Amino acid sequence: MLPYGRQSISDDDIAAVAEILRGDWLTTGPTVAAFEGEIGRLAGGHRAISATSGTAALHMAYASIGVRPGDEVVSTPMTFVATTAMASVLGAKIVFADVEEDTALIDPTAVAAVVTERTRVIAAVDYAGHPADYDALRPIADSVGSLILDDAAHSIGSTYKGRPVGDLADLTTFSFFPTKNLTTGEGGALVAKDAVVAQRAHEFHFIGLVRDADRFRITTEGPWHQEVHEFGMNYRLTDVASALGLTQLRRLGEFKRRRAEITQRYNEALSDLDGVRVPVQRPDVDPIRHLYPVRILGERRREVFDRMRAEGIGVQVNYMPVYWHPVYADAGYKRGMCPNAEAFYAEELSLPIFPDLTDAQADQVIETLMRALL
Repeated sequence: MLPYGRQSISDDDIAAVAEILRGDWLTTGPTVAAFEGEIGRLAGGHRAISATSGTAALHMAYASIGVRPGDEVVSTPMTFVATTAMASVLGAKIVFADVEEDTALIDPTAVAAVVTERTRVIAAVDYAGHPADYDALRPIADSVGSLILDDAAHSIGSTYKGRPVGDLADLTTFSFFPTKNLTTGEGGALVAKDAVVAQRAHEFHFIGLVRDADRFRITTEGPWHQEVHEFGMNYRLTDVASALGLTQLRRLGEFKRRRAEITQRYNEALSDLDGVRVPVQRPDVDPIRHLYPVRILGERRREVFDRMRAEGIGVQVNYMPVYWHPVYADAGYKRGMCPNAEAFYAEELSLPIFPDLTDAQADQVIETLMRALL
C-alpha cells in the first residue's frame, strides 16, 4: 500500500542517532538544547521547548498560560482532536468556530461572532500546511484580551506574508510525528513569544522542577537542590530524538521543494478534472504542504476512497469534525453547528504526499483517482 505520508530517513540521520547512542547523554543533554535552539531560530527567534509529541506541546501551551475551568477556547473543528482536547482536560469550554468554505481554515468572521470576555485563547490550525489568517485574527483576540495559539503540526517551514510559522501567534506548537514535515520519531515543540510563559512551559514539561536558586523557597539545602512549585509532566524529548531532529531540520528546504513539486504535479493533472476540487492557496502564503486534500464531489468520497485503497493507494481522510467525537457529543455538542467544516469533511480525501514519493508514484495516484471517478 502506498501510504498517504511517511518519513524520509537518510544515512546522515542514522549516523547522527548512532553517534548519540555511543555518547554520554541519551536525554536531558546538549543535543536537546541544540535542537531547541534551531527550532527557535526557524520560528523567528523565540524560545522553543521540545516535547514528546505535538499533543504534549499543546498541553504545555495551555498549561503555561493557566487555562482553567471557566475559560473559553475558540477553535476550529477541522483538526486532529488534540488541538482542543488538551484544553478540555484542563477544564476549559471549547467554542467551535466554522471554517472558510474553500481553505478549511478557521474563519475570522466566525471567530469574531463567538468570542467573549471569557475567551482565553483562539486556537487556529494551519490545516494541510497552509497558515491561517493571523492578521485578521489578531484584532479579534485583542478586542477580548485573548491569546492566539497556532497549532502548526502541519506547517513548520511555511510562511505567511513573509513571516515564518512560529512568529505568527503568541504560542505555536509543532508535531514531529513520522508523517509530518520533519520527524523525531514521536516528538513536538512549543514556541512562546513571552519569556515568562516559555519558562513556565519548560518547567511544566520538566515535572515542575525549579532549578533557579534565586527562586528557591527552600534555601537551607546544598547544590543538589531542586524543588517543585507547580505540578508538571515528564514531556522531555530525548537527545536521541533531538539528534534526528537536527539532521531533519537541515533537510527541511529539500522536503519543502519536493512537496511543492508533487503539489504542482497534482494541480496540473487534477485542476480541470470533473468531480474534483483541488486545494486552495492564498497569494500571501508560502506553504510546505503537509497534506494534499482534494474534494470529491457528488457524494462519492467513500466510493472513491474504497476504490483507491483497493488499488493500493493509501488515501486518508483528515479530519472528522472534532465535535462529532463521542467525548464532545456526550458533552452536548451537536452536529450541524459548523456547516462548512461538515461539508468539507464529507468530500475530503488526502492523496499521498511525502518527500520520497516519486514522479511515477504520483502519476500512479493520479491515474488511480481518474479510474475511481469513472
